[in-house]
Amino acid sequence: MNIEHILASLSTQGILAVYFALFGVIFSESGLFFGFFLPGDSLLFTSGFLAEKGLFGLNIYILMIGFFIAAVLGDNVGYAFGRKFGKKLFSKEDSLFFHKDHIRRSEKFYEKHGKKTIIIARFVPIVRTFAPIVAGIGNMHYPTFFSYNIIGGILWAIGLPLAGFFLGSAIPQSEKYLEVIILGIVFLSLTPTFYHVLKEKEGRNGVKKLIRKIVGR
Repeated sequence: MNIEHILASLSTQGILAVYFALFGVIFSESGLFFGFFLPGDSLLFTSGFLAEKGLFGLNIYILMIGFFIAAVLGDNVGYAFGRKFGKKLFSKEDSLFFHKDHIRRSEKFYEKHGKKTIIIARFVPIVRTFAPIVAGIGNMHYPTFFSYNIIGGILWAIGLPLAGFFLGSAIPQSEKYLEVIILGIVFLSLTPTFYHVLKEKEGRNGVKKLIRKIVGR
């Protein structure tokens, strides 16, 4: 095997690793309760933006299909987890990455919006992670859950990458502002999570302990 084949193989593996990481984040945030802090919105939007610029070998069609599958599968895992083990979450002690308030907040959201929660929650940080778990805890009719899950997956996991893709094409030479745009999107996406963590006393104490560990005190 010559050097060209080796480089081509490494390049292909690198692209696959990027896709795997992107889809893994969306899967985790959609259905694993410890994934609520992941920046799903910004990741979807930015990925579409980068694909339009032809960066990192990203293809918008692969992104949309992969994100959709990851989002739908993630919600299904969350639903199954909630149906089988969800009740035990209420006996779990609060920590930096988990609060029973997350479940209660999602339950209230579910009570307010009903079945549409599975769709609407896609666009609400934290709630989108726990909504399928709450649906499982409440034994929501699975065919109904699955139908709304599909619709929500299309609007969120396909809609946001497309929005980023079209923004990239609509703004001339937007790649010059790539870093600023990405930082802005990430900041806006993470703000609700930071606010939620810091407004709770346990969250503030957890952050303080983490900072002490980092600075070695």
